[in-house]
Amino acid sequence: MKSRGFTLIEMIVTVAVVAVLAAIAVPVMQLTAQRARESELRTALRQLREGIDSYKRHADEGRIARAADGSGYPPRLDDLVKGLPDAKSPGAARIYLMRRIPRDPFNTDASLDAAASWGLRSYASPPDAPAAGADVFDVYSRAPGAGLNGIPYREW
Repeated sequence: MKSRGFTLIEMIVTVAVVAVLAAIAVPVMQLTAQRARESELRTALRQLREGIDSYKRHADEGRIARAADGSGYPPRLDDLVKGLPDAKSPGAARIYLMRRIPRDPFNTDASLDAAASWGLRSYASPPDAPAAGADVFDVYSRAPGAGLNGIPYREW
């Protein structure tokens, strides 16, 4: 009578093949996750910058009131969401520039709200040393490291 089953050698070879496949799959999954977060970062930065540019455009057109010495950029990111009175509207119309502030996908601190997850650059600060100030001219990620393209996330 012939016994059916696997020999010890067959089992070891099978486990080794599965281990090699797992060793190949893990880095690919990590790369895929990083690409997804980078894509989300790119989208969030584009949305925020479009909102900031819309605020500036409305301020230049006189639809959003600004101080005489103001740059025309929003004082806070939250102003893009909560709405501002339309200075040219006879009624009490408000201008809403964004539905919500997206979070920085690389900032995992859940205690921060979405607006606080970003680094802010004021109009008065130089591009090589961004700093917060009286307005929000630009936003950047505070994530350490560089993207798959070799550019640090802070410079995106």
